[in-house]
Amino acid sequence: MSTMVLSEAEERAEALLRTGKTENTVASLMQPAVGIFAPTTTVAEATEVLRQQVRAAFITYLYVVDGSNHLLGLVVMREMLLATPETTLEEIMIKDPFALQRDMSLGDALKAALRKHFPVYPIVDADYRLVGLVRGAELFANRAIELSAQAGEMVGVEKEERLFTPLLTSLKLRHPWLQVNLLTAFVAAAVVGLFEDTLSRLVILAVFLPVMAGQTGNTGCQALAVALRGMTLGEVNADSARHLVRKEGTLGFANGLLVGVTAGAGMYAYALIQGEADPVWFGIVVLISMVLACTVSGIAGALIPLTLKRLGADPATASSIFLTTMSDVASMGVFLGLATLLL
Repeated sequence: MSTMVLSEAEERAEALLRTGKTENTVASLMQPAVGIFAPTTTVAEATEVLRQQVRAAFITYLYVVDGSNHLLGLVVMREMLLATPETTLEEIMIKDPFALQRDMSLGDALKAALRKHFPVYPIVDADYRLVGLVRGAELFANRAIELSAQAGEMVGVEKEERLFTPLLTSLKLRHPWLQVNLLTAFVAAAVVGLFEDTLSRLVILAVFLPVMAGQTGNTGCQALAVALRGMTLGEVNADSARHLVRKEGTLGFANGLLVGVTAGAGMYAYALIQGEADPVWFGIVVLISMVLACTVSGIAGALIPLTLKRLGADPATASSIFLTTMSDVASMGVFLGLATLLL
């Protein structure tokens, strides 16, 4: 009885396995299901079958299915060891075990399995029929490869590009993003151009423009990294998104204040050495500008990937380009604007 049920169940599972292995879904990593038994199979019967099966496959759990291959439960080997030979698998199985859907994306599967850490995950179809298995190590290793590509995506290097990708193909993949970056750079340049008179009158301000841009850019990048990590791990939803924006805005303010004190003191000392009439005001302008610009940059670092995702774009691909523009506009615009008003 157990051998017949096992054979039929495996045939059904293999038939389902052969249907539609879609790329970037759990089905693309799916292996044939083994160790499938009927609920009435006894421990003694299952043990006899396993002696044959373990020669060809590595079996971690037993899977209990009904006549239509619906997954009913899972049996851990420890329970098999401690049970009496006449005990049925139905008596010792874990009912309604955790399973991954066949058409689930690899990203969603990783999020679902993140806190489980099981060595093997059963895969079911929409009708909860057992169709295959996926090893936890393979699932996480595959997702790690996807995550490693994000560093390149953020600067316009697509994950499809490799070391030996043809030169023209690499050019086509990278160049469009450089054009977008150039256009956004013109926006930042235009902001500086608005304050040309201020810069010509107070040349000393030009020395601190890179300082402002660098600090606000780093603040935004930190917020962006946290936002992308949270989105990748499935931690960002409607409520947590608001918390993320508030937190990054507050951190931007606090970091801007602390860095602004140091930068303001440096600006004061430099203005004093250069013989400027009001060195204290130069320091105050740097302090206030750093606080405002870092706050804006922190909020932007959290909002930009969330906005891109809502619009249907890949946050990892374009976030850094828009963040750089926002940081430059905020830092230079606030800094030169305050200098125009107060100096």
